[in-house]
Amino acid sequence: MSNTALLERPSTAAVRTAPAPTAAAPLAADLPAVRSPRGFALYVGLDEIKAAEAGVSLPLLVDALRRTLAELAPGAETHATVALAPHGSGGRDLDVVRLALQEPGAIARTKAAAEEETVDEDGGVVVDISRKRVLIDGESAAFTYKEFELLQYLVLREGRTIERSELVSALWQAQDDETPGERTIDVHVRRLRAKLGRYEDIVRTVRGIGYRFDRHADVVIRYGHGTPSPDRF
Repeated sequence: MSNTALLERPSTAAVRTAPAPTAAAPLAADLPAVRSPRGFALYVGLDEIKAAEAGVSLPLLVDALRRTLAELAPGAETHATVALAPHGSGGRDLDVVRLALQEPGAIARTKAAAEEETVDEDGGVVVDISRKRVLIDGESAAFTYKEFELLQYLVLREGRTIERSELVSALWQAQDDETPGERTIDVHVRRLRAKLGRYEDIVRTVRGIGYRFDRHADVVIRYGHGTPSPDRF
């Protein structure tokens, strides 16, 4: 279950009736539309378990936010809303909150993701970063964890040649039992290409250096939300 505190509803008492325009004053319809802030919303993605681990509760947090606001701006009005989600539902708490509270941006992203799922996948390769899977001609490919990680590493660095030493240091930990040498990485790439079948050339060899993924007409990349930046992968 995901929860949030929402602060909104600026006081309607602050709205004043404007004096009737004089003959010399321009009518309101003649003035440019001016929009001014009337409040703000604070979304908090936090479930009850995480709150309890921190030694607090959701009601306590909401009350603390209200008291802080009352001290800083006594004239402000507040309204708290709790966003509910089924147990076991996926996604970040904050994303669930934004969607449950009908934030336009969250709704648009969800709609775009749903439409993307309906795209014809009968031909080509789909590298689904968000779901950690590869579809080849509409069928799920039996990639091992390391094979997918290898392909993902190259895809997230599209157009850049990755040296063998970088692949080893990035994808294998020093304590791993089967840490490959720089030449052994070639074996992993061959296995990866074998599973790509007729699309094996999407992973290109740069002789004497390493490997590279270039944009390819037969490949669709689904990044999903929260996909790590290549610089922080």
